[in-house]
Amino acid sequence: MAWKTLDQMDLNGKRVLTRVDINVPMKDGVVTDATRIERIKPTIDSIFAAGGTPVLLAHFDRPKGKVVPEMSLSHVAPKVEEVLGRKVTFVDALDADAVAAAESGSIVLIENTRFHPSEEKNDPVLAKEFAALGDIFCNDAFSAAHRAHASTEGLAHLLPACAGRNMEAELTALESALGQPERPVVAVVGGAKVSTKLDLLSNLIEKVDYLVIGGGMANTFLAAQGISVGKSLCEHDLTGTAKEIMDKASGAGCEIVLPEDVVVAWEFAANTKHETVANTACPEDAMILDAGLAAVQKIVSVFERSKTLIWNGPLGAFEIEPFDTATNAAAKAAAELTKQGKLVSIAGGGDTVSALNQAGAADDFTYISTAGGAFLEWMEGKTLPGVAALG
Repeated sequence: MAWKTLDQMDLNGKRVLTRVDINVPMKDGVVTDATRIERIKPTIDSIFAAGGTPVLLAHFDRPKGKVVPEMSLSHVAPKVEEVLGRKVTFVDALDADAVAAAESGSIVLIENTRFHPSEEKNDPVLAKEFAALGDIFCNDAFSAAHRAHASTEGLAHLLPACAGRNMEAELTALESALGQPERPVVAVVGGAKVSTKLDLLSNLIEKVDYLVIGGGMANTFLAAQGISVGKSLCEHDLTGTAKEIMDKASGAGCEIVLPEDVVVAWEFAANTKHETVANTACPEDAMILDAGLAAVQKIVSVFERSKTLIWNGPLGAFEIEPFDTATNAAAKAAAELTKQGKLVSIAGGGDTVSALNQAGAADDFTYISTAGGAFLEWMEGKTLPGVAALG
């Protein structure tokens, strides 16, 4: 991979334009989850240690090219200051003089890039205005790397460019998962709909040895085999596509793993009446909400035979008990194998991170990606403009 890191750049005395993701959730003017801010700390610390000054570029929410006061990054600045332990100088315009005048040792935070109507159009004029604020470009926002915007892609062509620590870690982890992985490789793909993950499934069957399909997606694959899934969530119009995927997987030497047994219920509610049945025995008036014990045992046995695991999506309706059982059990098994040094485990996607945290397994995975769309597009085999521009 041809991208440079901070270690390969001379940062001493330089202003380092650093594209970060601090698009954090807020309620009543208070940041409710500072994880994304915490993730940029290694990059900021590295820049200061090398004698540079970080000048942060970031978006916040979706102002759609307009100045929306409640979407100003000034609201996030105090939390950035608190988490990173350094003074933040907030600059509300693309003003090189204001950046240069910032107090020595402080982080400079530029106003929301998406206040500019041409940011999402990757306007070269705007990219030049950004470039005038610094000497070096560091992209540390992998989660925005699938977007060709002025602050993610255009800017990288105008200044010496490199990846930040978060971006570096993300790219290294993904390369180990799909670039040059230790085999056998198993992918877990769950979630509600096959339709949202067709590109992902098509790419993975060419690259992995086992493909575990869970959640509502599994119902569509079961239906494609002529199995009745009762009132379960199922995309019956995509059963033909599911058959094609299974045929292609067979030809590619990829084993698709579907649940042998399933947990069914008659209403979507916590701790409602439920039972475990063979995947061929779902009552017509019931719905499948989780994988059963035999299915979990099969999944764990696949993990035990594998060297690399990629995980995206839960195995069942993990938000409500007891339909989180399969996801929790499989996640804990993967975490334990990782702790023992037997498995490289990489996971990403919003529901996935929530599910692994809920299972108490996230901390023991090799790498957890906080990126949503960018993580998926990478797994789909697509080129990410913000990464390609660093080459």
